[in-house]
Amino acid sequence: MKRNTALHDALSPEPRLYRVVSGKIEELIRAENIQPGERLPSERDLAIKLGVSRTSLREALIALELGGIIEVRGGSGVYVSEQAAPKAETAAGPGPFEVLAARRMIEVEIAALAAKNATDAAIDAILVAVEQMEQTHEDRTHNESADRNFHLALARATGNSAMVGVIDYLWSQRGTLWHKLKEHFQTEELRQQTLIDHRNILAAIAAHDVAGARNAMRAHLDRVTRTFSRG
Repeated sequence: MKRNTALHDALSPEPRLYRVVSGKIEELIRAENIQPGERLPSERDLAIKLGVSRTSLREALIALELGGIIEVRGGSGVYVSEQAAPKAETAAGPGPFEVLAARRMIEVEIAALAAKNATDAAIDAILVAVEQMEQTHEDRTHNESADRNFHLALARATGNSAMVGVIDYLWSQRGTLWHKLKEHFQTEELRQQTLIDHRNILAAIAAHDVAGARNAMRAHLDRVTRTFSRG
């Protein structure tokens, strides 16, 4: 029985870090008696006080905002919500920065492999996705769909069907936390630069430039991470 319990404990998933941090923030609100409508400390001060990274803190704040506990007011700060709202259950999947870190590890090498193996038909499919992104730039929903098609087309260009499954899974993890993070922190500058990044990735793959494709994808994902991480 002890052995089975130990096995169960070993296989039980660790609580998501952003959930742990969001619990600490709620405890801090209670401990410091921060009232509805009052401002929380800055992200920097909160991160230091709680001993966590800014990215983990940001994910936790977004989760609390979705749960109606706090309000994130652009250019002003984070406030305890003035109106009690039913606590929404956020997705149990990985946080946005976890997904971005995984994508950086995997998609950089997918781009390199696509540059090595892509057929003319595969390159044409990537081009179609890039053109769809450019055509739907002002339509957020269709633009995101075209963005997903671009990354799936890259995975298909590797000639390895398992890579397609991996990218499909990673994109399926872009849930409510991801979309709220984008709502707050994505800039028009990033959206424009994403189009340029995708053109650069396509150009390297079309030229079968393995190192160039790897570097172009890394630059793109690093840019997204920086934009969503900065204060």
